Amino acid sequence: MADLLFLALAIAMGVLLVDAVIELAFITSMVTWLHHTVSGHKYIINFNGSTFGLYGKPANLLLNQGHTANAAAGTAIVLVCLGGALILFLRSRPNIFGQKFTSFLYGAWLIFIILAFLLTLAALIYVFAVTNAHEGQTIDLQIASTNSNIKYPVDTWTPQNWYSAMLNLDFADASQRSNVAFNLRLMRGWQYNLIAMFVIQLAVTVLAVLEFLDRRKKRSSAKYSGVARNSGEQKFITPVSP
Repeated sequence: MADLLFLALAIAMGVLLVDAVIELAFITSMVTWLHHTVSGHKYIINFNGSTFGLYGKPANLLLNQGHTANAAAGTAIVLVCLGGALILFLRSRPNIFGQKFTSFLYGAWLIFIILAFLLTLAALIYVFAVTNAHEGQTIDLQIASTNSNIKYPVDTWTPQNWYSAMLNLDFADASQRSNVAFNLRLMRGWQYNLIAMFVIQLAVTVLAVLEFLDRRKKRSSAKYSGVARNSGEQKFITPVSP
């Protein structure tokens, strides 16, 4: 049973590592695009028989949900997967630091992966709550066209909501529209990938706890058996007369 739990835990950690790296890559791509490509850049929009330039970022763009998801993915990679792999290795080599210290490390790791799981859960709830709260917002072209020298000043936006609203506009340049559509898919990718990361991390957390409890139960049984055996042997020792 212990070997099966350990194998399942190792596989789940490997899957989580891959998924968290994908999550981090999607978020990094979005941040890079926002800060280096879109920042200060205008998209040419057709309106009322003419065109105007719309800044690629609104004045009030919310990014904290991206930072939270980024923290959850980074924690899963470093603390849960890489840190867990190191601790599991040390536990299999108790002669390096000693049985007690490696057991302490594993117990501390269990606490941290539960906290990391709660961080992912919080990120999942926060990202979807904020994004859904801004669902259906539209860009007022009259305001945008008359304020083309500044970033769009109305409302607050998440990246997903803003670029979704932009795609409802009439782009003069099809390549600009394609660029926005591609990056919006990446944004939605990391948003919905949080669901997968949550499920996988839940599996890792449950398996780690079950594996820990199973090993502790076997150690207790072995210790009890050893004590009982020693007690039985003592009963059959014939005292030697002086």
